[in-house]
Amino acid sequence: MIDYVYVGKIINTHGIKGELKVLSDFTLKDKVFLENKEIYIGTNKIKEIINTHRIHQNYDLITLKNYTNINEVLKYKGLSVYVKRSSLNVNYVLNDLIGLDIIDDDIKYGKVVDYYNFNGNIVLFIKGRKEFYIPYNKEYIKEVDLAKKEIKCNNVKDLIL
Repeated sequence: MIDYVYVGKIINTHGIKGELKVLSDFTLKDKVFLENKEIYIGTNKIKEIINTHRIHQNYDLITLKNYTNINEVLKYKGLSVYVKRSSLNVNYVLNDLIGLDIIDDDIKYGKVVDYYNFNGNIVLFIKGRKEFYIPYNKEYIKEVDLAKKEIKCNNVKDLIL
């Protein structure tokens, strides 16, 4: 598994005191945007520590330790934000599901090719003989087995048109 998990992108600064505007639809934001949490910025994974966090409109606004001026953080504009997988304390993140087989009653229906977040409701996009969506909830998802690269499901055939 990849050590770093993509969280979002710094799309701009906000104000003159070094606040960064992060666009993120990461489902575990409550485990990421915390005071004193380590984040890694850009392809070189520059380690920084979050000083403050607040939500403004649809963005996460953060300041970093030891930065108090917009000119100091401009270098991060347009770069991606990552966290170490181990810091999340979860078995998997949604990105890990891409490429896994969808199995229901020992029948393979296809593979997860993407996922979408519709106002907090996550659906997995499946491609097989047909394309369809599975809601990411306990009603349909029984078990995720990363070792076998499969997701065991309930009632998949009811979702295929």
